[in-house]
Amino acid sequence: MTQRSPKATAERNRTLDLASALVRGAVAAGLGLGSLTVLVMVLWISSPYPDSGPGGVLRAAAGVWLLAHGAGLVRPDTLSGVPAPVSMVPLLLVLGPVWLAHRAARDAAEPEEGRPGPSRAGAFCAVTAGYLLVVAGAAACARGGSLRPDPDTLVFPVALVVAGAAAAGVWTAAGRPFGPLPSWSPLVLQEAIARTLFRDRAEAACRSAAAGVTVLLGGGALLVAVALGRNAGAAQDAFLGLAGDWSGRFAVLLLAASLVPNAALWGAAYGLGPGFSLGTGATATPLGLDGTPAVPHFPLLAAVPDQGPGSLLNGAALAVPVAAALAVAWFTARRAAPADAPRAQAWSTRETVRVTLLAALGCAAGTALLTAVAGGPLGTGALREFGPVWWLAGPAALVWTSGIGVPAALLLRLWRLRTPGWAWRRDVPEADEPPATARAAAAVEAEAEAVIGRRRRWWAPWRGRGAAGAAGDAAPGGNAAPAASSLPAPGTAPDAAPGALVGAGAGRGDAGFEPYDFLPTDPWHENDFREARWASLKRGSGGLMADFPAAPASPVDPAGPADFADPADLAAGRPAPDPDRPGPTP
Repeated sequence: MTQRSPKATAERNRTLDLASALVRGAVAAGLGLGSLTVLVMVLWISSPYPDSGPGGVLRAAAGVWLLAHGAGLVRPDTLSGVPAPVSMVPLLLVLGPVWLAHRAARDAAEPEEGRPGPSRAGAFCAVTAGYLLVVAGAAACARGGSLRPDPDTLVFPVALVVAGAAAAGVWTAAGRPFGPLPSWSPLVLQEAIARTLFRDRAEAACRSAAAGVTVLLGGGALLVAVALGRNAGAAQDAFLGLAGDWSGRFAVLLLAASLVPNAALWGAAYGLGPGFSLGTGATATPLGLDGTPAVPHFPLLAAVPDQGPGSLLNGAALAVPVAAALAVAWFTARRAAPADAPRAQAWSTRETVRVTLLAALGCAAGTALLTAVAGGPLGTGALREFGPVWWLAGPAALVWTSGIGVPAALLLRLWRLRTPGWAWRRDVPEADEPPATARAAAAVEAEAEAVIGRRRRWWAPWRGRGAAGAAGDAAPGGNAAPAASSLPAPGTAPDAAPGALVGAGAGRGDAGFEPYDFLPTDPWHENDFREARWASLKRGSGGLMADFPAAPASPVDPAGPADFADPADLAAGRPAPDPDRPGPTP
């Protein structure tokens, strides 16, 4: 019998892993297509006046599924007889296919128990290929329907969206590493990514940019909600006029819900200043609505402002980019001057400016990308320009976030690096002092002030070393506090120990005055108590310990051994120890 070699077994396992990844991609695409087809079929069944049979419904569902990936559709049946494009992508529908492709790639790249998984490149290519096979089949099915896919858009952006989602899934399975870059990338970028400092700054810039885009979207959604509330009657009339039965109204409601992210991006573009196009001859900005808009009868479009110059309420929309710029500045300043780090680890002014500008650039790029997919042509006439203009919205976001974000980030950095006596840095030690030492010094300093009779300040627990003495010292040549005059100076204290720390009880006129200046005056350190403690320890040890240790009576003679005598023994009349025998055990 022949035995299969380990190399052949490894090759077979690798082939099986790649085949499994291919199936995962196809299953992910099938789940998205199937769920959308079921929804369309339910609406078709519930409609009292269906326009086509089951075949037409399946082809329409395939076209809508391709539209969710960014594909352009074409309506051949129009009143004018000229096919009309439909390129506005409902952004809420994009979440389902992107999440399914991301999850399939993540699961395919993760190693299974007992054997290693496929390579990252292999998992990415297999999942993407399996997904695109289903995309090709759906495009072939929808070719004869009422919503036909544009073949030019199947490569870009459909294939790009699928590949991006799969790449994000593989990156997630690998732990979201920030590098290293591929070997074919420029050497300058490889060296920059290898530096920890660069990675930290780039991560901070990405987080700040994401925060800015999120605030822009939230502000745009708020503007749309306020406008719809003001024009609730017009929105209701449009909703009821599009369909008379409950199934048709439910379909209109689903379509409006899928276009809510688009409306939020329209509101963000309106707040940024460039606004959005309502046809080839009309543009809505905070300054007003110019031209004659070509607005379809749809509930969300009831939020469009009226014709004419803008009012003060329309100008209030400019608060949205201001809030986004402040969000970028706040997230950058939090990393530039963190509250749990000493001042020495804070970023410099130049680094703060660079990271804020990089975050502003990222926010502008994200805004331009999102506004580019939020609109699109809906016809060949006046509606061939409908939605935000991405090449105007992106630069406007860059101007707002950099013009306001950079000064705001610098001001926030200075505010967070203010005097350490403020409460936000009360638990942060200096760069060369451990946290326990700093807190202990502050506590002892406060206790020393209470001992000498000085009223305790509210900021005392948060001051650095030496701040308490400097705050209460008298002017040169002036009189010290009466309570401090009763304590001896460090040099004249009879019980002062050599090497003792200069403390808060030494005298209020000394500039270097700190706690622990004298040893305690309690009887614990007197010779009688020390001898009693030593005798108790000796009895407990069973005689293993020597007599009470004595201090050296005289300097050690280099020519011979030193004589030791205990003052307690001399006071009691006991003879001094013989110098020829060994001394007491220390």
